[in-house]
Amino acid sequence: MKAFQIILIVLTSLSGCIKKADTTAVTANNHKTDNSTTMTSPDSLTYLALGDSYTIGQSVNREQSFPHQLTDALNYSFISAKSPFYVQYPTIIATTGWTTDDLINGIANGGITNKKFSFVTLLIGVNDQYEQLSLSNYKVKFVQVLKIAINFANGDTSRVFVLSIPDYGVTPFGSGRTSVIGPEIDQFNAVNRDESKKAGVNYLNITTISREAATNRGLVASDGLHPSAQMYKLWVQQLEPVVEVHLKK
Repeated sequence: MKAFQIILIVLTSLSGCIKKADTTAVTANNHKTDNSTTMTSPDSLTYLALGDSYTIGQSVNREQSFPHQLTDALNYSFISAKSPFYVQYPTIIATTGWTTDDLINGIANGGITNKKFSFVTLLIGVNDQYEQLSLSNYKVKFVQVLKIAINFANGDTSRVFVLSIPDYGVTPFGSGRTSVIGPEIDQFNAVNRDESKKAGVNYLNITTISREAATNRGLVASDGLHPSAQMYKLWVQQLEPVVEVHLKK
């Protein structure tokens, strides 16, 4: 694994792959979290996205990340339905290379501890697998961060949306280790799926979509590892209707 990490460091100098990075929380405007963010009207909805490189949209434009595409899709739907609701730009706590432990620490240092949000998405775990951390550690930490996410949603489990971990084994970066990476990703996803079910939150399997990249390279970003804008769009097409239903309740 150390040799793999050395290769990774070389590759990231060219394309920005999975790696340890500056642990400053990234927000919608690429600044540190704005502590003044509030619901500006009764119809204004706030969105917190928690995760890693898959949440910030490594190697695509900020607007092409799935949290921004989700926000745009929700607002388009609300406008089309002449609904009074609208979703503010997402607050994003995520950094490339973050494990579940890193995310927990990032949240604690993100300046949002006492805030509540209309809904929350959570996608974390690929770096736990990549760094060969144990499933038992991931289970404990995932349960911890999931409880934090539920608290941010004011205790409303119906407004927390967990996304499964994509399978990067089918990307050019994972070439040669596909048969190893895929099954390990499945094991980590079994943990987050089971714990999400126990907690009563929403769970979206986007791993199947990610595996379409094996035959469709248009779903992979220019770095040969992360999802392209097209891939994120496919996630949002499945996620948006589920989020919208729960926001209207």
